[in-house]
Amino acid sequence: MNIALWIVQGILAAAFLMAGGMKLTQPKEKLAGNMGWVEDFSQNTVRLIGGLEVLGAIGLILPLALGILPVLTGAAALGLVLTMIGAALTHIRRRETSMLVPNLILGGLAAFVVVGRLFS
Repeated sequence: MNIALWIVQGILAAAFLMAGGMKLTQPKEKLAGNMGWVEDFSQNTVRLIGGLEVLGAIGLILPLALGILPVLTGAAALGLVLTMIGAALTHIRRRETSMLVPNLILGGLAAFVVVGRLFS
């Protein structure tokens, strides 16, 4: 089970590091081409979301890998679940149902990490 959790944590960390990094470094106008939802938010809010995703990615790996407050790994995964719930709600509000699939997959994987790291 530990190996499966580490694999999922690595996949999630890579995905959220890339997605969050784009939101932190790209202007809102450039992101709008692939992420129409950014039109509903200010540049600062988009960057905040990106920063939270990057911090979540770091939190999935470092605390457990370093043995420093390993409970933070589960907490980071929980934060990413909440982020994906917010993303799904935004896509539902915008009637972008096809965009729900990545939210459900990433949120489900993050929930697997929450259960595996906090409740086992």
